[in-house]
Amino acid sequence: MNDPANAEYRIAHLKERLAAEELGELGIRIENRGSSVSVMGTVPTAHCRSELLRTVNDELVGENVHFDVVVADPAAPDHPEEVA
Repeated sequence: MNDPANAEYRIAHLKERLAAEELGELGIRIENRGSSVSVMGTVPTAHCRSELLRTVNDELVGENVHFDVVVADPAAPDHPEEVA
């Protein structure tokens, strides 16, 4: 990031935008990591992940963004959990 103050402003704006949209309830973390921005968390569907990535890329054009966003597996387990 060339200007850390501008990056913080853009990240704050992104967080406000996500909170105002349906993605606001996802519990995604967005952090300034020096020369890049990290977006981390778990989303319920692949569609939510796609929308999140699109929104982040729209807001942070030109920034080096690292995504660590996974889709939760809502399927029931295929075997019982073993408790020791």
